[in-house]
Amino acid sequence: MAVTTTPPRAQEGGAAPRHRSTTRSLLRLWPYVRPVRARLFTAAGVAVVASCLGLVIPLVLKWMVDGPVAGRDPGGVWLGGALLFALGLAEAGLFGLRRWLVARPLASVEASMRASLYRHLQRLPVSFHDRWASGQLLSRATTDLMLLRLFLAFPLTFLVVNGVTILVGFAILLAQQWTLGLVLLAPAVPLMIFCSLFETRYAAVARTVQDQTGDLTTVVEEGVLGIRIVKGFGRHRSQARAFRALSERVRATELRKARLLATIWALIMTLPELAIGAALILGTVQVADGGLSAGTLVAFLSTALALRWPVESLGFLLALSQDAATATDRFFEVMDATPADAADGPADAADRPASVLPRQRGEGGMRFEGVEFRYDDAPADAPPVLHGVDLHIRPGETMALVGATGSGKTTLTALVPRLLEVTRGRITLDGRDITALPRDELRGLVAVAFEEPTLFSATAGENVLMGADGADQAALARALKVAQAEFVHALPKGTGTEVGEQGLSLSGGQRQRLALARAVVGAPRFLVLDDPLSALDVHTEARVEAALRQVLATTTALVVAHRPSTVLLADRVALMEDGRIAAVGTHHQLLRDSAAYRSLMSGHDGENDEEEGP
Repeated sequence: MAVTTTPPRAQEGGAAPRHRSTTRSLLRLWPYVRPVRARLFTAAGVAVVASCLGLVIPLVLKWMVDGPVAGRDPGGVWLGGALLFALGLAEAGLFGLRRWLVARPLASVEASMRASLYRHLQRLPVSFHDRWASGQLLSRATTDLMLLRLFLAFPLTFLVVNGVTILVGFAILLAQQWTLGLVLLAPAVPLMIFCSLFETRYAAVARTVQDQTGDLTTVVEEGVLGIRIVKGFGRHRSQARAFRALSERVRATELRKARLLATIWALIMTLPELAIGAALILGTVQVADGGLSAGTLVAFLSTALALRWPVESLGFLLALSQDAATATDRFFEVMDATPADAADGPADAADRPASVLPRQRGEGGMRFEGVEFRYDDAPADAPPVLHGVDLHIRPGETMALVGATGSGKTTLTALVPRLLEVTRGRITLDGRDITALPRDELRGLVAVAFEEPTLFSATAGENVLMGADGADQAALARALKVAQAEFVHALPKGTGTEVGEQGLSLSGGQRQRLALARAVVGAPRFLVLDDPLSALDVHTEARVEAALRQVLATTTALVVAHRPSTVLLADRVALMEDGRIAAVGTHHQLLRDSAAYRSLMSGHDGENDEEEGP
C-alpha cells in the first residue's frame, strides 16, 4: 500500500513547506487539546486578568501623584501604596493559578499524542519503516512533542495574553494623551514588516535543525546498537568523526537560529525604546507648558513601560510558535501516512466480499495466484521483484522454498502476513483473500519467524508469548521444547530473565530458537518460516527439526530453506528463479529433473553444473 508521506531527509535542504500557514499547522492540534480546553481557556482568562491588573497600577500612580502627593495627603499616599501592594499580590497569585491550571492537562496532551503516534507507527506498513530513519521517528516522539507541550503551556497562552494586553494598554494610552499614544504607535508598521520577514526565514531554519536533530538521533542509535561492529572493526574514531561532523551541522544551524532571533529581538526592543524616549521628551515639554499634568505623564510612562515586556516578547513568542508549528508538521507527516490496515474489510461476515466467505472444496491451504510485487519507489522501467507467481500449498502440507540469493524468497514470504502488499494478483488462505481479511484475524491465522530474529527488552517468556494472545505457561513450555530453547530454564531467573535490548545478551542461535518458539507457541493454522535455523549448529538443528516435524504435521507451512536438511522437512519443494516459480516437486524429483536445483543443493555454480550435465 502506498504511503503518501515524504521522508524527512528529502526536505533537509532547509526549506519549510511552501505557503505553510503557522496558524493552520497549529490548529491541527485541536483534537488533542479539546479534552482539556476548559482548563486552558480558564488559564488564559486568568492570565489576561492578571496582565490587565498590571495596567491598573499606572492609573493608581496617576491618582496618587495628582491627588495625595500634590495635596500633601499622607493618608492618601498610604492608601495608594496599600492598593498597589494588593494589585501586585493579586497579579502574582493569578499567574501562579494559571501555571497550576495548565501543568497537569498539558502533560496528558503530550502523553496522548505520544500514544497516538506509537499506535499509528505500529499500523504503518513495513515499506514506511524501510524508508524512514528510526532517529527521525524517535525525535518526533520525544523532542517534537516536548516542544509542543512547552508551547501550549507558555507561548500560546501569552500570545493571547500579550496581544490583549497591548490592545488594552494602547487604548489606555490614547485615552490619556492621544498625541503621545500616536508616537508610541509609530513603530507598529515597521515591526509588523520585520516580524513577517523573520517568520518566513525562521520557519526554514527551524525545520532544518529539527530534521538534523532526527539524523543525529539516528547516528547515536546506530552507534549504540552496532557497538560490536564498531569495536570489532576498530571504527570508533571514524564513527566519532561522523558524529562530530553532524553535530557541527546542527550547531551551525542553531547559531543561524540564534542570529535571526537576536536580530528580530534587537529591532523589537530598539524601536519601542526610541518611541518611549520620544514620548518622554514630548510629554515633559507638555508638562512644562501646563498642557499635561505630572500624574498623567507618570501614568502614561508607567503604562508604556508595562507594555515593554508584551511587545519585546513578540520575537521570542513568534520563534517558539514557529518551532511548535514545525514540530506539528513533523508529527502529522507520520500521522498522515496511510496505515497498513486502512483497506481492511468490514468486520461483519455478512458484509464481507465473496472472497472472504468460507472456502469451497479444493480451495484450501495457501494459494498464490498471479502474484506480482514491486516496491513503491522502484523506477517505472525496473522489472518487478516478483512476477507471475503461481503456487498452491495444500492444507497440512509443508512447502520448502529454495532459490539463489535475490530470487525473491523473502519478499514472497513477507506478502503472506501482509508485511508487504501484493502489487497484482492475490494470495488466499483457505480460499479467503488476505486483503479482505482484517489484519488481526490474518495475523491470528499466520505465524512468522525470520532469519534475523528480533527480540525485545522483555523477559524470555514474554518474548515467546508475543506470538499468541492468551497463550498459557503450558503452551510456552511446549514451544520452548519444539524450538530446543529450553536453555532459558538455566538462565538466572528462567523464563523471567530479561534478555536485554535486541536480545544481545544471548547468542545468535539462542535468539533464533526463541524467535522460532514465538512462531509456534500459538499452534498457528499457517506457518511462514524464513530460514529459521540458519544460526544453529548441525546437532541443535537436527534436534529442532525432529521436534518441528510434529508442528508441521498439523499446520500448512511455507519454509524458506538453504540447507538440504531443512528441505527434507517439506513434503514438496518450490524452486524460485528471478522472481518466479521455476519448478515444483519433491526433493528427489527436482534433484533428478532440475540442474538449477541440483546446483543449489550441492553448492556448485549453476553454469558449471549445466556444462557438466546431470
